[in-house]
Amino acid sequence: MAKIELKQPIVKEIAELLDGAQAAVVVDYRGLSAEQDTKLRKELREAGVTYKVYKNTMIRIAAKGTPFETLDSSLEGPTAIAVSKEDATAPARILYNFSKTAPDLELKAGVVDGVTYDQDGIKVIATVPSRDELIGRLLGSIQSPITNFARVLNQIAESKEAEA
Repeated sequence: MAKIELKQPIVKEIAELLDGAQAAVVVDYRGLSAEQDTKLRKELREAGVTYKVYKNTMIRIAAKGTPFETLDSSLEGPTAIAVSKEDATAPARILYNFSKTAPDLELKAGVVDGVTYDQDGIKVIATVPSRDELIGRLLGSIQSPITNFARVLNQIAESKEAEA
């Protein structure tokens, strides 16, 4: 079998991974211990993020013609890619937070909702709260005036009972 035939399934796997993805972040993982790598993979897996190490040329070929093609310039040296199909900020947030405790993990670049970000841009994306947190904040802000209104009505009712 020719080498190209051996590589086609890997390219297809990467293409399927990127198909329909909301975000992808590439990192340089050199210097991480096996324990750190295992912990990082666990955190990413729990958040529904796929994290794999592929050859740069394989990622380039699979990303051709997709919004992730812009990561091409960041595909230098050892590269791991974290891809999320559900939460657009999850890969950046988890990798950035992990890099605080493991400085050897270097964020290279990423694509979030079709927009390419460099290392600094990914750090900014990482500070955006998760979807669930934003929904919680929205519900809290909607609930707050209603709760306050109910308290006022309750206090009025209690004052009327005290007068009677």
